[in-house]
Amino acid sequence: MTTTTAVALAIFIVTYILIFAIEKTRPYVAIVSAVVFVVIGATGLLSGFSYGPLGALAEIDWNVLMMIAGTMGTVQLFIDSGMPRLMSDVIISKVGSVRWMIVVMSLFAGIVSAFVDNVATVLMIAPVALAICRKLGISPIPTIICISISSNLQGAATLVGDTTSILLAKFAHLDFMDFFFYNGRPGMFWVTEAGALVSALIIIFIFRKDTKKIEVGERAVVEDKVPTVLLILTIVSLIVVSFIPYKDAAAEGQFYKPDWTNGALCLLFFIVGLVRECFKRHTMQPVKRALYALDLYTLLLLAGLFVVIGGIKRAGVIDLLADGIFRLCGGTTRGALFATFTVIVWMSVLISAFIDNSPYVATMLPVVQALATQFAVSSDAAVASNSATLLYFGLLVGATLGGNLTPVGASANITGIGILRREGHTVKAGTFMKFSVPFTLSAVLCGYLLLWIIWM
Repeated sequence: MTTTTAVALAIFIVTYILIFAIEKTRPYVAIVSAVVFVVIGATGLLSGFSYGPLGALAEIDWNVLMMIAGTMGTVQLFIDSGMPRLMSDVIISKVGSVRWMIVVMSLFAGIVSAFVDNVATVLMIAPVALAICRKLGISPIPTIICISISSNLQGAATLVGDTTSILLAKFAHLDFMDFFFYNGRPGMFWVTEAGALVSALIIIFIFRKDTKKIEVGERAVVEDKVPTVLLILTIVSLIVVSFIPYKDAAAEGQFYKPDWTNGALCLLFFIVGLVRECFKRHTMQPVKRALYALDLYTLLLLAGLFVVIGGIKRAGVIDLLADGIFRLCGGTTRGALFATFTVIVWMSVLISAFIDNSPYVATMLPVVQALATQFAVSSDAAVASNSATLLYFGLLVGATLGGNLTPVGASANITGIGILRREGHTVKAGTFMKFSVPFTLSAVLCGYLLLWIIWM
């Protein structure tokens, strides 16, 4: 390990200790850490480490931030219309207890998240859950946590569910239907759904004592349905443009979409709704409410973490961890493949619990490709032909689901906690992990076993 790598790793560890220890200062810690990386990289204090302001800005996923900002605004209009209260009344009338309400909301969030970015899913569904919890007079913390981690789980089900799926599809040349069936075998969709069912059983067990009966009185009335239409249009447009390739995946001469397409769409529908509200009310008051809806706490935390992760990536920390796989697992036998598969899945779970999974997956994809090339010369036909698929899908399971372990392991978790914070609820790491750890480990274990059974 070089001095540069060691220093970057030390800064990273201190950053995450502070983020976990002091909830109220998380975005400031992330921003300060990001500045430290940029200062070190711009001044040449560490040999071979170059990371100036422009490089840091390039590491920030502006598409994700625009999606969050735009969806937050549209969701605020959605909340003001009263639709979440009506939806909460409908859901309450269909379920018999608090336990089943949480299960239904989690599964519903997961289904939506399979086709819409998980951050957008949390932003859309959380207001409904909050309205239900207010009506029942219960804490929304467990429900929002379950919605967040369920959304993150289902992000691996389809090509459009999460950035990690998009990265894999680009790299391995997979199309939308390959996530359902690939080379005549069940794809990631079915593996993820099996994990969702297992994790639903975990939720039922955790909330087994919450059998309080729930009843709904007179249903809320919604007079303005336009914000709901805008929210639906946001979802539909995100699904439609998912079939248009990005530049890296487009064939020569084929039309492709810019990287910021999803974020621009979310902002567009928000601006349309905001302008309409201003004209409708003949006041700029909706603009003030919209600015309040843009949760700077969450946006700053994510922006800072993007820069920090970019810094440790440039310093070789992620590469150092990835290269260890080569030394740990040798040979091209079925046993060696199982060992490599196991390391990739569970190492990805551990790493993604603390860093954003998108840069990690982007870094690991070439490593997985190199490992698969080694196994391609195996005398075992199954090992030679299926090793790449097994390792790619194993990486996706570990990296996507692993982010559920901690409050800062996935953007959906950060978003959910940000929503709770705005409602006056502080979520400690221990409280979050009380729900996330059994949920995540059960889903990952299910996916881990199924992938090996299906592809070997």
